[in-house]
Amino acid sequence: MANIEKLVEELGKLSVIEAAELVKKLEEAWGVSAAAPVAVAAAGAGPVVAEAVEEKTEFDVVIKETGPKKIEVIKAIRQLTNLGLGEAKTLAETAGGVVMAQVGKDAANDAKKKLEEAGAVVALV
Repeated sequence: MANIEKLVEELGKLSVIEAAELVKKLEEAWGVSAAAPVAVAAAGAGPVVAEAVEEKTEFDVVIKETGPKKIEVIKAIRQLTNLGLGEAKTLAETAGGVVMAQVGKDAANDAKKKLEEAGAVVALV
């Protein structure tokens, strides 16, 4: 049991970027996807769940491309998160990097707008 507690403590120290990388590596290693249970539930429930999926309330704000104004994008990331300069720079340079995870529609749209104004190409997932 002590090993599990130590593991939880270590995982709690990960930055957003490191946590996203961990998820990707675990998905690759185990051949699974974090989105798979949602897709299975939607397929089994039929049209009622399809309507619920259309009314998505939580979004991930993902940088697809930094664009020509990298410094402005880094500044925007730092405003939206509490990341340090180095972490924000790494996130800005990582295509597919998750700036904000599971945030409401208004917060996601606001973050997308700020990042796009800074020059980034952003997607809400």
